[in-house]
Amino acid sequence: MRWLPRPASYTTVWQDMRAFTEARTSTTGDEIWLVEHEPVYTLGLAGKAEHVLNPGAIPVVRTDRGGQVTYHGPGQVVAYCLFDLRRYGLYVKEYVNRLEEVVINLLHAYGLEGACRKAGAPGVYVPIDDRTTKQLAKIAALGIKVRNGCTYHGVALNVEMDLTPFLGINPCGYEGLVTVDLAGCGVHTTVSEAGNLLARYLLQAFPARETS
Repeated sequence: MRWLPRPASYTTVWQDMRAFTEARTSTTGDEIWLVEHEPVYTLGLAGKAEHVLNPGAIPVVRTDRGGQVTYHGPGQVVAYCLFDLRRYGLYVKEYVNRLEEVVINLLHAYGLEGACRKAGAPGVYVPIDDRTTKQLAKIAALGIKVRNGCTYHGVALNVEMDLTPFLGINPCGYEGLVTVDLAGCGVHTTVSEAGNLLARYLLQAFPARETS
């Protein structure tokens, strides 16, 4: 596990992930990169431009992960998981499920017992009360790419950030989807502390495997 210099350019880190993955061999160890990005909207492979409503001065980058559009910026920790799935005997669906489970367990540790999945919408959600009705708000987004059995991209957790940029998009392609961060749920921690804890949970879920 290692932290990248912050705030980091999304495009630079993406190119580094691709280069790392393309250069991997059967003896290359798995890695977790933690980062806090400069403001950026990213469109996944299935991303539709119409879900970018009002980007303003925030750049939009079309990338090679799965999914639609999301926002990265200060106050959010992103864990990029550079894993060889063959070492864990996992298929993509099982891998995504395990990533979500990691975040859910992390949020439970923070006292957010209602953290859960949402059918048909990858990521992790927490219940919020908007005075009229209870609904689920997205607190963590997932996006992955698998090349030759190896993953890159990963999971983004909102810690304490300006959530306004999410209003400039349909987050993950869902109109009106509410986003929230840990601070808004009453959990006050730093990006560094949340990132280190997230990495610890990831390492528990994906313990080091011997390379061949």
